[in-house]
Amino acid sequence: MAGPQPSPTVWARPRRERPALTVERIVDEAVSLMDAEGIDALTMRALGARLGAGATSMYRHVANREELLELAVDRAYAEIRVPRCEQPEHWREAVSGYARSMRSMVARHGWIAAALPGVGLYYLGPNVLRLSESLNQVFEVAGFPAAEIDMAITAVLGYAVGMCVAESAWLTKVGRSGKSEQECLAELQPVIERALADHPRIAQLRAARGEVDIRAVRDAKFNYGLDRMLDGLRSRPIGGAA
Repeated sequence: MAGPQPSPTVWARPRRERPALTVERIVDEAVSLMDAEGIDALTMRALGARLGAGATSMYRHVANREELLELAVDRAYAEIRVPRCEQPEHWREAVSGYARSMRSMVARHGWIAAALPGVGLYYLGPNVLRLSESLNQVFEVAGFPAAEIDMAITAVLGYAVGMCVAESAWLTKVGRSGKSEQECLAELQPVIERALADHPRIAQLRAARGEVDIRAVRDAKFNYGLDRMLDGLRSRPIGGAA
């Protein structure tokens, strides 16, 4: 049986156009890979296989895995929003919106909890700087002294990141189990009860709560801590902010 006949001219031959390899495409694929398989799955070889590109091609755009992670973190930060604040009385709503937007982003990209400590002391990505600029504007409108704005932002960021990292670790374990949060909690219940046998105060508090919606508990804990932090910032004698 004769094989396929060659085209009579090169212009008649079907062509497969490969999308140009760009930094943006590399970072998009890296984020997709980590979303699906976790941060440990990200290697230059695995990424090259997904892109259909050799390591040499990728190294023209990113120097190494660490640089790629910096770019991926900044890409994830593009999803965080800071509500616009034009009146001093709206500063709290804007800062709360930022913290909750960050929490949602971390929930979508569980790998970022492990990536943040390794991206360096100076966060100079354009999306990180955009967020910082927006938050500076919020605290400025609120009347915070210039010398305190950076510390206030650091305090809110530290709280949000700390809570999100702990929450992400739990959600990652739940995801790997293939079960729902409630199912995982139900399985842990006998272990928790045994662990609390010698701690009556904690056991009594848990018993008083009865059956809980674990997601609602997570929401309540995040919001409680955020509200108390903002209460503390509001108590500062600043420009009449409420």
